[in-house]
Amino acid sequence: MAAYSETVVIGAGPAGLTAGYLLTKAGRDVTILEQDPVYVGGISRTVDYKGYLFDIGGHRFFSKSREVVDLWREILPDDFIARPRLSRIFYGGKYYSYPLKAFEALANLGPLRSAACFASYLWARARPVREPKSFHEWVRNQFGERLFRIFFKTYTEKVWGMSCDEISSDWAAQRIKGLSLGSAITNALGRSFRRGAKPVGSGPVVKSLIESFDYPRRGPGMMWDAAAAKVRAGGGTIAMGRRVEGLAFDAGSRLWTVTSTLPDGRREEIRARHVISSAPLAELMGAIRPLPISLFQARSLRYRDFLTVALVVKARADFPDNWIYIHDPSVRVGRIQNFRSWSPEMIPDEDHTCLGLEYFCFEGDGLWTMPDEELVELAKREIGQIGLIDPADVSDACVVRQLKAYPVYDEHYVSHVETIRLDLAQNYPNLHLVGRNGMHKYNNQDHAMMTAMLTVANILAGRDLYDVWQVNEDAAYGEEGESGAAEALKSERLVPRKRAA
Repeated sequence: MAAYSETVVIGAGPAGLTAGYLLTKAGRDVTILEQDPVYVGGISRTVDYKGYLFDIGGHRFFSKSREVVDLWREILPDDFIARPRLSRIFYGGKYYSYPLKAFEALANLGPLRSAACFASYLWARARPVREPKSFHEWVRNQFGERLFRIFFKTYTEKVWGMSCDEISSDWAAQRIKGLSLGSAITNALGRSFRRGAKPVGSGPVVKSLIESFDYPRRGPGMMWDAAAAKVRAGGGTIAMGRRVEGLAFDAGSRLWTVTSTLPDGRREEIRARHVISSAPLAELMGAIRPLPISLFQARSLRYRDFLTVALVVKARADFPDNWIYIHDPSVRVGRIQNFRSWSPEMIPDEDHTCLGLEYFCFEGDGLWTMPDEELVELAKREIGQIGLIDPADVSDACVVRQLKAYPVYDEHYVSHVETIRLDLAQNYPNLHLVGRNGMHKYNNQDHAMMTAMLTVANILAGRDLYDVWQVNEDAAYGEEGESGAAEALKSERLVPRKRAA
């Protein structure tokens, strides 16, 4: 006989745990099924390797939503630290501060190349691509062709493993919305002339240009471990090591039966009124019975995978950046994190630090299947080639692989997701999609949380008060201000509008 839980949540990442916590706080019965046998937090977890803590990708805590910031403080009231943001771009053997510093960038590019870049920008503004459909066209309109090739093309194609002409313009509009050469120059001049962190002028700093952020002192996993503890304390269940294999909907009772498999092969069934899923949309749709009519579209959705080679190195090799974007095409590494700069408490001794070299790949390709020992040697060789550290300073290393880190924004994804949404709305009531992979939408951590918060509000109200799909579209979430979290404490409630009654 199947057990019963009013709500089953698939996935214990930021969205799933937010939903679970808010439901238990409201006195509702909830069970969270998490595939990982050890970690909660999903891609926002913190990995512990011999006492060295590191983040999967780097997760700053900022939001313009006061509700999200308040929830962070409620779950983890005493463990945030303010951290300065410092990041650079490595291109052509030189480092560029990011956000840009005007005179440094001019010096690195040289007067002739700088003039050519500006002329390219003026040409793009005078003759823009009408209705840009690709990432290339969108960025070319905002920055010009030359700057696109210097500061966007190589890194973006490393991340996605595809041409910028194949990537939807939605990706650029979502991730660097509001940033153009004009705004970048304004910020660059201000950074070149001022000493403090206060933005120049009366307007806010553009999304990608914040200069400080909050961070849990021992990594983002602190937040999600605390959230999991609060779910359990509120009477909720978190079942680890559960892989969801089936979701059967009974139209008569309007109940779901969720079947999961344990590591030892045993199967469990839970009956539920509501299912909240942050699982990858393609996997979820394949598990539903009766089979969805949009299964073809779901199976056409693609994902980009990711691995981190964490190098433990001698402290003399330390550098102040939180991370460095590697635009140089001569190496395969895409980004390098310095976890001591994220928080000194993540490093167990003063003699060493931990660097994370991030490689973007597809499951099953050459990087993904490369043995750990070869990946470590590749990382050591490339970090030496870049000139950040001497490979001889590496004393230990480990590799962490992350499946489905990024939903791919190709030219067909919008129509596929729209078809899936229509199918679910018409045929599978009380199945709620949340989070990055659950909605096939590159949500930031705060956006993922907000999708869960609004979903819970809808469940508690017994009707759809909010259109969850509008999160990160009509709401003004951004990384704006001197500190995103500090600005949020002063902001009004910025969430998607309620549906018309």
